[in-house]
Amino acid sequence: MKKILISTIAVSALFFTVSCNTDFDTDVSSIAVSPGEANFANYVALGNSLTSGYRDNALYLSGQMESYPNMIAQQMQRADGGAFVQPLMADENGGLVLGGNVIQGTKLYIKSFTNGAPDIVNVAATPTTDVTKKITGPLNNMGVPGAKSFHLLAPGYGNIAGVATGQANPYYVRFSSSATSSVLADAVAQKPTFYSLWIGNNDVLSYATSGGMGTDRKGNTDPSTYGPNDISDPAVVAGSIQTILQTMKTAGATQGVIANIPYVTSIPYFTTVPYNPLSPAALGANLATLNTSLYGPLKQALTAFGAGDRINLLSATAPNPVLIKDVSLTNLSAQITAALTPALGLPTATAFGQIYGQARQTTAEDYVLLTSKSVIGSAVPGAPASINVYGISYPLENQHVLTKTEAAAVKTAIDSYNASIKSLATTYGLAFVDANAKMVELNAMSGIQFDGVKYTAKFVTGGTFSLDGVHLTGRGYAVVANEFIKAINKQYKSTLPMVNVNSYSGVKFP
Repeated sequence: MKKILISTIAVSALFFTVSCNTDFDTDVSSIAVSPGEANFANYVALGNSLTSGYRDNALYLSGQMESYPNMIAQQMQRADGGAFVQPLMADENGGLVLGGNVIQGTKLYIKSFTNGAPDIVNVAATPTTDVTKKITGPLNNMGVPGAKSFHLLAPGYGNIAGVATGQANPYYVRFSSSATSSVLADAVAQKPTFYSLWIGNNDVLSYATSGGMGTDRKGNTDPSTYGPNDISDPAVVAGSIQTILQTMKTAGATQGVIANIPYVTSIPYFTTVPYNPLSPAALGANLATLNTSLYGPLKQALTAFGAGDRINLLSATAPNPVLIKDVSLTNLSAQITAALTPALGLPTATAFGQIYGQARQTTAEDYVLLTSKSVIGSAVPGAPASINVYGISYPLENQHVLTKTEAAAVKTAIDSYNASIKSLATTYGLAFVDANAKMVELNAMSGIQFDGVKYTAKFVTGGTFSLDGVHLTGRGYAVVANEFIKAINKQYKSTLPMVNVNSYSGVKFP
């Protein structure tokens, strides 16, 4: 007999006993699959890269087939749901070309392992998905990689003429109905009977993944003035989402599901590289030399200026933090130069002042980016030979680390976004998915269990996150799909079966 997996919420009245850390019940094949009060005839999904099925730093065919909306749609089809059409890419390698030029690279894969660490590279292939080749006809997956909340409302976001200037999105260009249309308008034109919306994480994610190389725009409600890495004002995010919900309601789509935003600092892009990755063994004999010629003098000079906590001597027995530049600190370049000039001479002291004026060691409240792993220990072009090693003798730059100050701004924004999303879900009578809470579960030591398989948010081995450390694997998207299904079943009294997470793909090993 074929086993059907159904959420505990939908069948709680049937008294099935379920472990608290599993999303699978016992065999419930006798339960009739029903839409309940929902109409799944035409399901449309709105969102960004997470909705599209983006993974391994690219959008590609098999990833799209394992998008969470496609999984949900397959379950809806058991309850009178209709077809679910996606704007499929042209190949399995990902990437985009425009005017003969590659504008988006291919997907990542694990080429090999070196000392147990994965060697992650791009697939050596030329993308074949041409942005100029339009996809026409009805579409159900309106997920646009890179889209922020306000982008879904923007006319011309699919205008090919705006791609080069960043005013348009090449993924949306492929399936926009016209050069002046918006994602929302095109979604409404599909006449959905049910929709999902997961948007808002890019309104803060690009700031975080760039190491805070942007501006917190709180108080600025004009997104036309925002840079690509800025944090969107909470009122802009809330207003954009409300406009989407109201527009859908006005168009007759009164049923749907909306999800909140996980804390982005909980994903592998921020949690894989520890704040203290420098082992005494790796530093070797250089450890004592660094303490004598660099860390010691800096510690002494900074202590004199009341900033001695910025630098401590390297430990010979415990992992050590990396040196970083923290732009939020008072710049003590002039003071350091003056203090070190008698011992080092003016030219050397001046260089030290310029380099270490805002330097400090990382703490557990900082996040070293996944992409910075290859930077730590590398040579700094143009730096003095004696102090030219990133993270060890030369501070990592702002783009390499999300500092505790920057991380606090990220959390504040997400908390505000999520409060609005929850409130709007209630106001519009929509099913609500607490994606943030699910991310907390994935980060716990126990993780999440699915039919005996453990899933966590750990990079590569956790099973849920792809090789870019931001987007999910097929199994990760299946976890998300089940959260959406549970919320839909609860709100609309439907009995959609859950998907079998273990049947989808994880990280692609060689």
